Amino acid sequence: MKLIYLNTYLKGVAMGIADLIPGVSGGTVAFITGIYDRLLTAISHVDKVAVQLLLKGKIKECWSYIDGGFLVSLLFGILTSVVAFSTLILWLKSNYPVPLWSFFFGLILCSSVLVLRAVQKLTLGNTVLLFVGVVLSYLLTTLSPMIGSTEPWVLFFSGMIAISAMILPGISGSFILLMLGEYTIVMQAVSDRNIMVIAIFGLGCVLGLLIFARILKFLLSKYHDDIVMFLIGVMLGALSKVWPWREVTSTYTDRHGEIKALTEANIWPSAMENPMIIPAVIAFVFAIALIVSIALIDKKKA
Repeated sequence: MKLIYLNTYLKGVAMGIADLIPGVSGGTVAFITGIYDRLLTAISHVDKVAVQLLLKGKIKECWSYIDGGFLVSLLFGILTSVVAFSTLILWLKSNYPVPLWSFFFGLILCSSVLVLRAVQKLTLGNTVLLFVGVVLSYLLTTLSPMIGSTEPWVLFFSGMIAISAMILPGISGSFILLMLGEYTIVMQAVSDRNIMVIAIFGLGCVLGLLIFARILKFLLSKYHDDIVMFLIGVMLGALSKVWPWREVTSTYTDRHGEIKALTEANIWPSAMENPMIIPAVIAFVFAIALIVSIALIDKKKA
């Protein structure tokens, strides 16, 4: 039984970083690096067959059936990112938002183009679905975020919903958390090592993952091109949420008495006192170079 695959671990690190970011999906990273189908298959194999093999003491067969080495490598990579970068992402979001959002904007835009390669045949129907995805995603980004809660049931169901989005190319689990008002709460819990909040949220993630992976695998097997085109539309529609230049339009006071942004509006760089154009362009170009490099490396290996 091979326990760790270095290449898969590094892809997990990239997925973890993406999942920390509102507007970017870890599922997108899995898609463009060629491990998406394998991921869905491995997750869907955590079923009664795996349990039966485990109860019979057939550990090696069970490990092979669920593609254990692959799953563990990916999970450790994701956890590495969550633990190592959650504090950094929060700090950058507070102190250098323009370059940070420019980097995310480049990631999503370039990823959308690369994911299009997976569509085998363009038709009028799936082109319409792309535009439907754009419109729905854009409308979602215009909704006002809810104010979060640390109630256990809220954390649990937020985990279920967010993880379902996280494994979809184009839909950001972090963005869903942002809309639910739970993003800062979960990120702060990870940064503070709040085990209770992390455990409740994590249980919701596990249950949501096991359920939704099966549904998604079925849909992709039956309606692959239609689903992928819709997801590309969702990715493009989400670009408005990661536009680098914005201004706060309303605020709220959190449970610690700190005033934080509730809603923001996109503005032109010229409307900002310090638009940081050069750092924004550098971050944007670096994001595109990063995504293209990952895709080329995996194409070469394939």
